[in-house]
Amino acid sequence: MPLRDFIAARRAVGRLLAAALFACALAPQVADAAKPAKPAPTSTATDTWAATWEASPEPPRAPFVQLSNQTVRQIAHVSLGGIFVRVRLSNEFGDKPLTIGAAHLALGAGGSATQPGSDRPVLFGGKPQITIPPGARALSDPISLTVPAMSDVTVSVYFPTVEGPVTSHYFSMQTGYMAPGDQTAAASLQGAATITYGVIMTGIDVSASRATRVAVALGDSLTGGYGSTLDTNHRWPDLLSIKLAARRNAASQPIGVVNAGIGGNRLLHDFFGPNALSRFDRDVLSQPSVGYLMVLLGINDFGLPGGRGLPAEEVSADDVIAGYRQLIQRAHSYGIKVFIGTIPPFGPIPERPGYYSDASEAKRVAVNQWIRGNVKEFEGVIDFDAALRDPKILIRLQGQYDSGDHLDPNDAGYQAMSDAVEMRLFE
Repeated sequence: MPLRDFIAARRAVGRLLAAALFACALAPQVADAAKPAKPAPTSTATDTWAATWEASPEPPRAPFVQLSNQTVRQIAHVSLGGIFVRVRLSNEFGDKPLTIGAAHLALGAGGSATQPGSDRPVLFGGKPQITIPPGARALSDPISLTVPAMSDVTVSVYFPTVEGPVTSHYFSMQTGYMAPGDQTAAASLQGAATITYGVIMTGIDVSASRATRVAVALGDSLTGGYGSTLDTNHRWPDLLSIKLAARRNAASQPIGVVNAGIGGNRLLHDFFGPNALSRFDRDVLSQPSVGYLMVLLGINDFGLPGGRGLPAEEVSADDVIAGYRQLIQRAHSYGIKVFIGTIPPFGPIPERPGYYSDASEAKRVAVNQWIRGNVKEFEGVIDFDAALRDPKILIRLQGQYDSGDHLDPNDAGYQAMSDAVEMRLFE
């Protein structure tokens, strides 16, 4: 049911109840008719949804997890808050129908624990179970729960039995939990094992004002937060959401941030997850209240052909620029403002022979020159390259920002990336 219809139904019930109570109050004494009636309370909910958390779905990677009579509890660190919430699930990469036996949502209290009094059942068309066909997605009914901004939400899903691998999100950078039986309503899971990848949960939306806008960060592992400290929410989009919430007009014009990063992703070819051009509609345009797109892609387009022996997938700087232009035009068709991030340095990488080369570095430099010089084609530049590169050796990351693989930043590097996003872009 759409949020507007859901709220309208609640208001209609409230009006009928208020009318009945008022009529009962009039019956005992006629003299009471002269007393003014107190106005019935009204709901402050809105009829607009906004995405507050995202995990882009991708095919499962080996070793495959087998789910049978198990509960999976995942923690999502949301950007925006609201008084209604809903959950998005996906069987996009499953080859068989996927049955959800039960699901619950609550506010997190650390680890697998939930806050007392916050647990709510998750329903689908008023029912606790749903079977999602292969390749399809499912959207829950609205759930009445006040979710604070920048809080942790737990979503627990019970799988009676699953045949084969399920849709995943490999580098979640967040600990999840897997426990035996249906423990979806449990305050703390018993006998749970930990996991560090996402399972079928692809998004959370909250009720929002009509002025709310969402910024989608479309990227690879540098956006997904690989190299940051597990469970700290130190990806650059997380840190950016804190900056946006501190803006002077944040209360009247809220801006949330959702992360559409996939580790190993490319702009033009599939590798880990579908290429960004093919997943754009799913991961960007389908996000409720999207108003901004931030793009940081291309590093794997240049590095992976040499690093993984894929000569047929070599691309030029012009190929990547053409891909950017496709994203820009498609976003502009929906009134979405576009910010392009320059590509940080990635060389040399002794542990990944062939990933870096002089030729790939020349492509990176050419693309960054185009980004900085063609801002009239889009709305703004985020200069991640300038924020992360070594000022003395421009082809590599600064040592203080290097997670150790010479490609992905550490916590300090992700902070520098967030700092590079200027607030004037959102004015």
